[in-house]
Amino acid sequence: MKVLLVYPETPSTFWSFKEALKFVSKKSAEPPLGLITIASMLPEEWDKKLIDLNVSKLTDKNISWADYVFISAMNVHLKSFRDIVRRCNKLGVKVAAGGPLCTTQYNELLGVDHFILNEAEITLPLFLADLKNGSPKHIYQTDEFPDISLAPVPMWELLDMKKYASMSLQYSRGCPYDCEFCSITMLNGRRPRAKSTDQFITELNRLYELGWRGGVSVVDDNFIGNKRKLKEDTLPALIKWSKEKKYPFFFITEVSINLADDEQLMKLMVEAGFNSIFVGIETPNNESLNECGKKQNLKRDLIQSVNRLQKNGMLVSGGFIVGFDNDTENIFDDQIDFIQRSGIPNAMVGLLNAPTGTKLYNRMRDEGRLLDMFSGNNMDASINFIPKMNYKNLIQGYSRLLNTIYSQEEYYNRLKIFLKEYNVPEWTPKIINLEQLKAFVRLLWLLGIIEKGKKYFWKLFFISLWKYPRKFPTAMTLAVYGFHFRRVIRTV
Repeated sequence: MKVLLVYPETPSTFWSFKEALKFVSKKSAEPPLGLITIASMLPEEWDKKLIDLNVSKLTDKNISWADYVFISAMNVHLKSFRDIVRRCNKLGVKVAAGGPLCTTQYNELLGVDHFILNEAEITLPLFLADLKNGSPKHIYQTDEFPDISLAPVPMWELLDMKKYASMSLQYSRGCPYDCEFCSITMLNGRRPRAKSTDQFITELNRLYELGWRGGVSVVDDNFIGNKRKLKEDTLPALIKWSKEKKYPFFFITEVSINLADDEQLMKLMVEAGFNSIFVGIETPNNESLNECGKKQNLKRDLIQSVNRLQKNGMLVSGGFIVGFDNDTENIFDDQIDFIQRSGIPNAMVGLLNAPTGTKLYNRMRDEGRLLDMFSGNNMDASINFIPKMNYKNLIQGYSRLLNTIYSQEEYYNRLKIFLKEYNVPEWTPKIINLEQLKAFVRLLWLLGIIEKGKKYFWKLFFISLWKYPRKFPTAMTLAVYGFHFRRVIRTV
C-alpha cells in the first residue's frame, strides 16, 4: 500500500506566525503532529510520504502515486481540506480523513471515502482490519477515550525538519475544565490522560537523535491537568534529562491561569525548560466569565496572576474573546486597558464563535441564533451565531481593539511593561548562533529602517539593550512577533 499523508494549508492567522517565520527562514511554526503519529500506526511495510502544504506544494503526480491519501485537519483548514479532497476525487484516488474538523463536521464534508474519527488509537485499527479484509466502512467513530500510552513515537523522519521553527509532541489529552465555547472536552474528555514519563522521555530522545535543537511545542489541551504527576514524576525526570543534555530544547505549551497559584509547579516547569505558555484569559468581564463557565479565571486578580508567571520566567501569550452575551460596548476599552497593563505581548483576540458540538453551539441552536458552519479562523471576523450586541458595533469595536493593541506605540509600550516584569530562566543560552544572527540583521533592516514608525522600535532596542541586556534577545523576538501581528490584522 502506498499512502500519501497530506496536511492542509493554514491561512494567515495569529497562530500561523507566517510573517515572523520569514525572519528565521522557516516555512511553518510547527509540523502536523497528528499525521506523523498516524504514520507510525500504519503497517510498517507500507510506503509512506508526507506533504505539508504549509512547507511544500502538492502536485497531481504526488496524489496519483498513492493508493490512499490520508488527511487530518482542524476547522481552520476547511477551504484547503475541500480543495485537496476535490483533487483526489478528480484523479480517482481514495481519501481517508480524520482530525477535529472531520470528527465534528463530517456530515458536511463530501468526497471522503472513509472517515476515521475521534482518537485514532481506537478507530484506526478498526479501519485497517476491515481494509485488510476488503470491507472498509465509510465511518469509524467511538465515544471512548483511549489510553494514550498506546500512541507510538511520531515519525518525525518524514518531515523536512529544517523548514519548521519548532517541533511538536504531546504529553497529555483532555482538560479538567469545561468552558462553554471550547471543544476540547467534547473531543478529548475532562479527565486528563497522560503518557508515562518513560514514554515522554523516549520521544524527546528520538527528537534529539534526529538532530533537532531548539523549540518544542508540547501541544496539550492543558499541560497542568494532572499537577501531582507532573510535580512528583514527569518534571523531575525532564529536569534531569535537560540538564544532562545541556538544555537542547526549550518548551512551549498551553496551561490554565491557576498555574500562577502553584509556586513549586512554576519553578519545576521553568527548570525543566519551559519558557513560553499560552493562557486562555478570555475577558476581564466577570459576567462573561461566568456566562462561559470559565470558573478558574474568577475570584482572582488576573493581571497579578499573569505578572507572577512572567516573574517566574514565563513568556505569557494570552487568548482573548469579545462577543459574549454579557459584553457591552465598554468591553473593547476594557480589553485594551487589561491587555496593555498585563504586559502580554502576544494578545490573540478573537470574536466568540460556537464550534460544532460545544455547549455554546447547542445553546445557540436551541435559542434559534445559530448561523453558518464554524470556520475555525479567529482572524476572519466571522461569527456563527447572532450576537446580543449590534453586529456592526461588534465588528467596529473589534477592529478598533486590534488596531489599538497592535499599533506600534501601544505594542512597544506593552513590551516595556513585559520586560520590567519578566525574569530570564537561568538556562537561557547567552550566545547566539549564526541563524539567529542572520535573523537579527533582517529585523534591524526591516523594523529599524524600512517600516514606518521605526522610532518606537529603536526606543525599545536601546532600552532593552542597556537596561535589560539578558532580556534583549527576547525583546527582539517579540518585536518580530509584533510585525507579524500588524500584518495579520490588516484584513480585519
